[in-house]
Amino acid sequence: MIKQAVIDSNILVALVDKQDKWHVRAQAIFTSLEIEAISIIYFDCVLNETISVLGRRVEEQKRPEQFPMLLDELLRRVSIDKITWVSPEIRRLYLDIIELIRQHSGVLNFHDALIALICRESGINTIISFDQDFSRITWLKTIKQTDDVKTAFPIAEEET
Repeated sequence: MIKQAVIDSNILVALVDKQDKWHVRAQAIFTSLEIEAISIIYFDCVLNETISVLGRRVEEQKRPEQFPMLLDELLRRVSIDKITWVSPEIRRLYLDIIELIRQHSGVLNFHDALIALICRESGINTIISFDQDFSRITWLKTIKQTDDVKTAFPIAEEET
């Protein structure tokens, strides 16, 4: 069985930006994922959001000179061949995305609803995210800290 999880933008931002308050925690989670040989899936919409957040953040924090370095670090971590392109699915899933957002009273944003639906369709049941919103999605387990890695991927009997 392939152990895989989708990564959310807040984890990716924290990994790339050493000034992020969650940087150390994100690094620890990422290290745990590597130790457990979890394959990380990077959706294009997550990269899109990550780049936008990094750009806005450095501007708001008056450190725009750091943006090229942060962007380079992101590109180093996630090369184009690692990206799973899900945005073309928006047209097909649009009404389902809207319905999922409606079911969660708007708390779940558009990209998060897209991510959740693509995960369900792809048989991926784990997301790495600091967002509480994903905890509302019944078909997803959320990794928010290092302890969650082992509980999200328990050792199967045939592996022991």
